Amino acid sequence: MGIFSFLKRQQAAREESPAADAPLEDKLGRTRSRFRDSLLDFLVGKKPIDEALLEELESQLIMADVGVAATSRVMGSLERRVARSEVGDSEALRGALGGELVGLLEPVERPLEIPESDHPFVILVVGVNGAGKTTTIGKLARQLQEGGRSVLLAAGDTFRAAAVEQLQGWGERNEVPVVSQGSGADAASVVFDALQSARARGTDVLIADTAGRLHTQSNLMEELAKVKRVLGKLDPDAPHETLLVLDGGTGQNALSQVEQFHAALNLTGLAVTKLDGTARGGVVFAIAERTGLPIRFIGVGEKVEDLEVFEAQRYVDALLGGG
Repeated sequence: MGIFSFLKRQQAAREESPAADAPLEDKLGRTRSRFRDSLLDFLVGKKPIDEALLEELESQLIMADVGVAATSRVMGSLERRVARSEVGDSEALRGALGGELVGLLEPVERPLEIPESDHPFVILVVGVNGAGKTTTIGKLARQLQEGGRSVLLAAGDTFRAAAVEQLQGWGERNEVPVVSQGSGADAASVVFDALQSARARGTDVLIADTAGRLHTQSNLMEELAKVKRVLGKLDPDAPHETLLVLDGGTGQNALSQVEQFHAALNLTGLAVTKLDGTARGGVVFAIAERTGLPIRFIGVGEKVEDLEVFEAQRYVDALLGGG
C-alpha cells in the first residue's frame, strides 16, 4: 500500500475535478479581503517606494494578524531588497511581498504522511474547547478511508457525554468503529484499550480524541501527558503524530496555545481550522514564524474535503491573488 500522502491525494482530486468545489481564495474570503482590499490597495500601480509607504505596509501587516515578529522579518527583507534596488516601485513591492510570505510559510509546509506498518499509526488530537477537534477527526477518518486505510477512533474526551456522542456520530457516518467508555472514565484507559483493539483488528490508523482544555490548566495538561505515556507502554513510538487543532479565529492567542501544548506534549503537527469564517487567517504567518511546527492541515469549510493539506504557495496566492 505504501505511504499514504494527504498532499498527493488532494492534488490528484484537484486534477480529476478542478471545478468540483469553490477555490481556496473564495473559502478564505474574509482574510483575502483583509489582505487585498485593505493591505494591498495602496500598492496598486507604480508609485515610488518611500519611508511612508514602507511604514504603512508594516502597519497593515500587523493589523492583518501577521504578527510583530513575522512582520519584522518580512519588512527587513523587503527593505534590504529596496536598498539594493531590486524592487523599484509599489507594484514590484507587492510581488516581492508575496515571495517573502511564501518563504515564511514554506518551512512549515510538511504534510502528514502515514507509512505502511504492521502496527497502527496513532494520531493523538489535542486542543482547547471549541477548536474543532472532533470535526477534524471525522474528516481525517473519511479521507484516510477514501485512501484505502482502515481507521479506528478513540473517544478520549470523557468529560463531555456530548463529545462521545459526536465522535460516535462521525463513526456511524463513516462506518468507522469507535472505542469508548462511560462519562468520566479515565481518558488514558480509553485510549489504551483503543490501541489494543486496533492492534488486534490489524487497523492501519488509530485517531484518538481528547478532552478540550485551556492551555493554562496544568492538571488537565498533565492528563494529556499521561495519555502519551500510557500509549508508549504498548508502542514506544506512539503516538506517532500529536496534532494540535487551533481555531484560526482566535488570532494571536493561538501562539500561546501552541507554546503551552508543545511544552507539555512535544507536538508534531498543527491543524488550523475555521479559516473560512474569519478575517484573521494572517495568524498562520505568525504561527510559522514563532513555532516552526509543521502545519499539516487547514480547515476552510464544513465539507469533508474542506480539511485541506496546507500548501504555502497556494495559501499566499489565495490571499494575494497570485495564482
